[in-house]
Amino acid sequence: MMSEINKTTSAGAGSSVSVTIQPMDGAEQRGSTIEAYQMAAPTTANDSAPVTVTVDSFGTVAHPKTGSTETVKRFTWRNRAGVTVQAITYGAIITSIQVPDRKGRFDDVVLGFDDIPGYQTPNNPYFGATIGRIANRVGGGRFTLNGQEYQVTRNFESRHQLHGGAVGFDKYNWESHVEGPVVTLTHMSPDGDEGYPGAVIVSVRYELKEDNRFVAVFRAVSTKPTPINLTNHSYFNLAGHGTGHEEIYRHVVSVNADRITETDADSIPSGKFIFVGGTPHDLRIPRELGPAMSKTPNEGYDENFCITKGTEQGLTFVSRTVHPHSGRVMEVYSDQPGVQLYTSNFMPDPNKNIRPRSENAADFYDVTRLEPVVREGETVQPIRGKAGAKYFKHGAFCFETQNYPDAINHANFPSSVLNPGEQYVHEVHYKFDVLRD
Repeated sequence: MMSEINKTTSAGAGSSVSVTIQPMDGAEQRGSTIEAYQMAAPTTANDSAPVTVTVDSFGTVAHPKTGSTETVKRFTWRNRAGVTVQAITYGAIITSIQVPDRKGRFDDVVLGFDDIPGYQTPNNPYFGATIGRIANRVGGGRFTLNGQEYQVTRNFESRHQLHGGAVGFDKYNWESHVEGPVVTLTHMSPDGDEGYPGAVIVSVRYELKEDNRFVAVFRAVSTKPTPINLTNHSYFNLAGHGTGHEEIYRHVVSVNADRITETDADSIPSGKFIFVGGTPHDLRIPRELGPAMSKTPNEGYDENFCITKGTEQGLTFVSRTVHPHSGRVMEVYSDQPGVQLYTSNFMPDPNKNIRPRSENAADFYDVTRLEPVVREGETVQPIRGKAGAKYFKHGAFCFETQNYPDAINHANFPSSVLNPGEQYVHEVHYKFDVLRD
């Protein structure tokens, strides 16, 4: 069990935050309970508030087990700098993050879809979703806890579990509560869900700050000992969500880690570690992402990096990513021991010709929007994303803060077991900035 300390505070009575509830048609059906929304009329009393939150509808979904129709809420944060973040109750998904470049031009820097049907397509690679109970993989889809063996659903190559199983936390419409600038989304996972022991109540607390930090705090409690490892699976491209692999290769990345967890061909950890020194995984100093990817065995990253931190250290610097042409910068801070760097290696590559080069062009010209030409009749098609964007291989990168993958099966990894009476806490900050000329 991890013993993190919560460092966030709730908005006080004097908090100058504007919250507006937009009308939503109809009522929400949750099993036998009808939840009717009471709408507050938009006000202008707090137009000068440092952060505003608006709430509207993002369509409806059917509960994956009961089939009942549920309304999906969308939350939009906006601060005085013009930065906006959107998240929805379905899957506690982050759907949009709009940040400025060095010239003040805004663009959306996370991949996603325009509507609920998009998020429910089979080829959605968990865009922006909250992942649980266990992020990443459970080797063989099994583990032993307190002398009892558990078999969980195997949804990865019919051999392992990936990202919580066939119906993970990302497939549910979460409950919501708004207080000041904070939106808390909550989900209850019953005993036996996807094969896991214990009923678990999980929440994620989202908040946009005045300094362009978007903060997520995950919490969980359980009625029985059970493994927990939550994460957010946002896909980032600081050049703009639709600019593709050419701009991803031009990002400059650094990661605060001197080791990675060794894995097999299915990305299942062996329990051993590899020191990054002298390898393509040494990102302790900033490196251009494309040339660094070209030197890896699979021409892309999909590894858990072990964050370098002090024994008693809580929130720790994880990574810094810069897109030099736009000047956009994203830093990640977390209290978790690991982070999965994933460069969208398994997104569509219809012509099988998307590959990083050992050297990028010397100059950073205008942001490219190059798209592979997909041959007529090709069975592999791009993922159709927001605003007509086409998403291909290497079109984004993920920093999934987490415990080490498959920790429940490796005694030498940080424990992932949550016991009754304890609380799982996972805090992550995404801080956006621009380079100063």
